[in-house]
Amino acid sequence: MTSRVLHLGRQPPYNKPVETDDSNSAPSKKAEGMAGLAKGLAIIEAFSSSTREMTVSDAARAVSISPAAARRCLLTLSDLGYLHQAGRGFRPTPRMTRLGDAYLSGSSLAALSQTYAEVGRDMLGEAVSVAIYDDGDALFIARAAVQRIVSLGVRLGARLPAYASATGRVLLSGMPSEQVNHYLDHCHPQATTPFTVTSIDGIRGRIHQAHEDGYSLTDEELERGMRTLAVPVRNSAGRVVAAMSSSALTGRFSAEEMLDEHLPILQEQAAGLGRVL
Repeated sequence: MTSRVLHLGRQPPYNKPVETDDSNSAPSKKAEGMAGLAKGLAIIEAFSSSTREMTVSDAARAVSISPAAARRCLLTLSDLGYLHQAGRGFRPTPRMTRLGDAYLSGSSLAALSQTYAEVGRDMLGEAVSVAIYDDGDALFIARAAVQRIVSLGVRLGARLPAYASATGRVLLSGMPSEQVNHYLDHCHPQATTPFTVTSIDGIRGRIHQAHEDGYSLTDEELERGMRTLAVPVRNSAGRVVAAMSSSALTGRFSAEEMLDEHLPILQEQAAGLGRVL
């Protein structure tokens, strides 16, 4: 009788699923993935120079998740020290920079770029930077600065809109036309100086010119009193993987002087970097 009760209270052995070791049926990414982590990372990426603070509803809309899920993510990030909560709003803390530092310190491209940027800086006596394309922006992964009373240019990890920056136009000029068209279709240019090109046709023309010339020069388009020259960094396969640039006050160098003095050195260091990629 006892054995009969046990038999009725559990599945017979012959009904249990048979476990097999089939190396060809690997678990799907969806089964392996962590949905909560993915949502948290999406929220982190939603912060930008134009979105420095978000509420729960802002975060939910930004990454297309429920307010409850957004609230859990924001509170978790706050508990971990990546966000600071003030009332209904959440803002990134300095600890957030550790996420970028992990890439910059571990990336071979960033490490190699720093070496060539420093050589260019020493030859020019001006700051030299290296940027990659990331989600519509030029993201600066290496920078060799100069010691001056007034600091010029961008910081490491900074972003500039691709449509208005010399580095961005160089990076776009190396992309397939369909990718450039997709970028321009979703681009919303905003003027930061009277010289910023904001028409899509005008931006397309500057990208094409960068492709034809092999460099891009912006003259007070992002910031008054600043000129920037950028050249492509091509890897061993000939693909544009980064852009190397230098910036100078308009009073220090004319556009012609930058092309005469900066361009050959930038091209030399960009070519050297490309050969090791």
